[in-house]
Amino acid sequence: MAGMLRLTLLVAAVSASVAQDRRIAIDNDQVRVLVVTQAPNQKTTLHDHKMNRVMVYLQPGKQIFEWNGGKKTALTWKAGEAKWSPAAGMHTAEIVSGQPVTIVEIELKKPADSSKRPGGPLDPVRLDPKKYKVLFENDQTRVLRVRIDAGKSVPMHEHALNRVITHLSDVKLRATTPDGKTQIVERKAGDVSWWPAPSKHQEENLNDTRFEVVVVELKT
Repeated sequence: MAGMLRLTLLVAAVSASVAQDRRIAIDNDQVRVLVVTQAPNQKTTLHDHKMNRVMVYLQPGKQIFEWNGGKKTALTWKAGEAKWSPAAGMHTAEIVSGQPVTIVEIELKKPADSSKRPGGPLDPVRLDPKKYKVLFENDQTRVLRVRIDAGKSVPMHEHALNRVITHLSDVKLRATTPDGKTQIVERKAGDVSWWPAPSKHQEENLNDTRFEVVVVELKT
């Protein structure tokens, strides 16, 4: 009987690890960033979210939420889409589309700080709005999608806020600072990175494919 119980627990543990792969990519005083890969048709345990979050979905998908009391809601998204996810009460969640989905979950640890705002004459959204597009903005964050075609560049600009970057494509970028120093930045699609402010540079895409990222700027 004891052997059967151990086997049952082992099978349950293996099933849980297959259903969801979860790792912490960044954890500091402003954010905790989780990278979660969820298998389809596997319902999570009952849980809540005490912090507001920004979610970046690396593959297309659909999810069903079942809330305490029995109410159900559905959420769909496209590959590379970013969504705002406010703090929420007890619920389960289940991927009901056909393939596993990896989600970058950016938990915002601090409330909004009115002294922290993007903008200024070197704001990249102002300088090059075709490449830097605002997806959404609220009192805690401004979320951008950045697309730089192969061989193209962005003029000298400044990032006034700390930011989390989710890389939607492989990256090979040359960053040049005002003093002429250069740095080659390389990342893989799916990587998540932390970039502190202030940061001023010009960027050039050295790849033969489009550079594409989602940038979560923190007003906290």
